[in-house]
Amino acid sequence: MIFETVIGLEVHVQLNTQTKIFCSCPTSFAAKQNSHTCPTCLALPGALPVLNLEAVKKAMNFGYAVGAVVNQRSIFNRKSYFYPDSPMAYQISQFDIPIVGEGSLTIDFEDGSSKEIGITRAHLEADAGKNMHEGAISKVDLNRAGTPLLEIVSEPDMRSADEAVRYLKKLHAIVRYLDISDANMQEGSFRCDVNVSIRPKGQKEFGTRAEIKNINSFRFVAAAIAYEVQRQTEAYEDGLYAQEVRQETRLWDVDKGITKSMRGKEDSADYRYFPDPDLRPTLVTEAMMEEAKKIPELPDEKVARYVGELGIKKYDALVITADKEMAVYFEEMLAHGAVPKVAVTWLTSELLGRLNKLNIAIGDSPVDAKTLGRLVAKIADDTVSGKGAKEVLDYLFAHTQRDIDEIIDILGLAQVSDDGAILAIIDEILAANGDKVAEYKAGKEKLFGFFVGQTMKASRGSANPGKVNALLKQRLS
Repeated sequence: MIFETVIGLEVHVQLNTQTKIFCSCPTSFAAKQNSHTCPTCLALPGALPVLNLEAVKKAMNFGYAVGAVVNQRSIFNRKSYFYPDSPMAYQISQFDIPIVGEGSLTIDFEDGSSKEIGITRAHLEADAGKNMHEGAISKVDLNRAGTPLLEIVSEPDMRSADEAVRYLKKLHAIVRYLDISDANMQEGSFRCDVNVSIRPKGQKEFGTRAEIKNINSFRFVAAAIAYEVQRQTEAYEDGLYAQEVRQETRLWDVDKGITKSMRGKEDSADYRYFPDPDLRPTLVTEAMMEEAKKIPELPDEKVARYVGELGIKKYDALVITADKEMAVYFEEMLAHGAVPKVAVTWLTSELLGRLNKLNIAIGDSPVDAKTLGRLVAKIADDTVSGKGAKEVLDYLFAHTQRDIDEIIDILGLAQVSDDGAILAIIDEILAANGDKVAEYKAGKEKLFGFFVGQTMKASRGSANPGKVNALLKQRLS
């Protein structure tokens, strides 16, 4: 039997506000445990929540970026939540009227096709604290409790792990471009719950879904989906689907590469939502809505501009725009004289190749965009050859403060374009290889490459390859 995979994602994005969503405690990461707390986020008697306006603005900004409905009136609810990392014994969240309603996001594939993934809603809520387990002892750090979260809920429109990862990467890029979150997955400010089910191909009804909680890596999302699909498929084929596949919450075990049952999955009724009596309905003004509509150029718009105005391939444009830092780097290269198509190669192949080997992010590159842009411009104006430029780039990784022209002089890589100097080298090569010249003139045209190679070798790679080819043809004719 052929099965179809059905995937929906709930992505939790920590908004980069200075303070928490309902109090004035700071949201900075890695502070001393339980040092960023107050009566409100500790749920002490008499403490009252006050909504953070910046969190509302950032949520609205996201809504407009994905073409969603932004509700002028939204409501905060209490969601019963009996776990140690929630001192209130409930979570303040949004349920029936969220700040952001239906929208969509388009994912792109390598063959040039695309697919629209529906976004059901995006609602604001307070994050929980962090449980830490040390052997038989468990501790709770409540610094994170009350940090503003934007939970983005997708429609169950994804049919493979590849689609799910593409959706996540696109979403990650959007929140980074909007600057509403640092989206640091290692620090947990961008994490997701994955809902996975299977059904026989052609069946309209959904199967029983399992929710895999709090995965903070694209690679782990793909691996968790693959494992869960295999687990559910085998249960179906063995006739054990009803017994082994239940509506439940599961955890991803990174070390074993498996999902493990955590608890039964609650329905909304189990959370006993009701409007928070301490928070009035949130009403946003027309002025706030207009301000939230001011959106920077997002990945899709950049791709269209790069392809239409700069003439680069769509695939290359998608690679560059997938990372905000890379897009900024690319555009700064252009601002310093780099030709777009050449800049693409030197950014995505030469620079990233070296950075990946050293496990360095582009934001920490020892070679800045201005320097690489000037180096690429030197290739275009024939100051240095492509081969020579690679040597210059290697040198820059070790001596970052050096000037491009100075390095070219130090390494003796200035490209020779003077006809007289190149012809002198060519004449020496032809005179030393008279037998091969005779063979070439007798019809063995493959020897032309030999003459080019010998000329470049004699010039130590400094001769302009285009000039070498043209002048050799002239001499040999």
